[in-house]
Amino acid sequence: MRYLHDYTEGERLIAFCLIKSREVAVASNQREYMNLEVGDRSGSLQAKLWDVTEELKAMLQVKSIVKVDALVQSYKGKKQLVIQRVRLAVPDDQVAMETLIPASERSFEELWERLQSYIGAIKSGTLRAIVQHILAYDTCAERLRCYPAGVKMHHNYYHGLLEHIVSLLTLAEQLIPLYPQIEQDVLYATCILHDIGKLDELSDPLAPDYTTPGQLIGHLVMGVERLNEACRQLSISAEESEVLHLKHCILSHHGDVENGWGSAVSGKTPTAVLFHYLDQIDSKMNALQQVINGAQDEEEWVYAPALRRRVWRGY
Repeated sequence: MRYLHDYTEGERLIAFCLIKSREVAVASNQREYMNLEVGDRSGSLQAKLWDVTEELKAMLQVKSIVKVDALVQSYKGKKQLVIQRVRLAVPDDQVAMETLIPASERSFEELWERLQSYIGAIKSGTLRAIVQHILAYDTCAERLRCYPAGVKMHHNYYHGLLEHIVSLLTLAEQLIPLYPQIEQDVLYATCILHDIGKLDELSDPLAPDYTTPGQLIGHLVMGVERLNEACRQLSISAEESEVLHLKHCILSHHGDVENGWGSAVSGKTPTAVLFHYLDQIDSKMNALQQVINGAQDEEEWVYAPALRRRVWRGY
């Protein structure tokens, strides 16, 4: 099966893809055309559809699954599609969701099994109960099967959030022996729950955007709201020391408040400070790897949005 980025300039492309964004504009001949971003698991491409009719404008919406017949062209050094024909996908096409959006290279089953083993390693009955309750509540596990960890920056693909969680737990396990002042149970619980609010902050796994509550409140606070609700349902005091510590780690994991990255409070315990840097390591390295993987072979330097600078590929 060929995906969008498997095609080269000059080829005719016939494939199923997902509309990720669309914009209607007016050409010099006063006819309307459409700028689209279409994607599948290989990534996204810009596409143009000329002479757009009212029927096409009504049919082609963000998150629509479509079959396109297009010509691959180069524009300003980048591939783009010029769509000749397009239709909506129908049930008989049997389009698998995993073919439409980038996905983790690690299977959900493997990641979920690793997650369960780390939950079992949490010795605190209180923290383990909270984690298990949150993951079992309100389709949380179902959404972890597919939700990304973000819209653009890192782990922004199918079950990327779960991959990020397991990567953090693996990092934590390796570093805990070096730092005996770290509270292992709190650190493990933070790895699992630090971004759980993203299940409410993001709209969906297909073409994720930020929900209105997500923009107004943010996933750090939304995660703590889930934690407080779990404590209420489990009759656990939200003022218990380890619960307070867990909430502090979640609310401070974007780093010092003065950085302006979204923390509600700066880290005030060794566990909170360590977790912030673990999260930075995993998110930055994932973002850089995606940039490097997506670059053209001839590109020695490529811009990395996560670092806001160009990075070198010549090593």
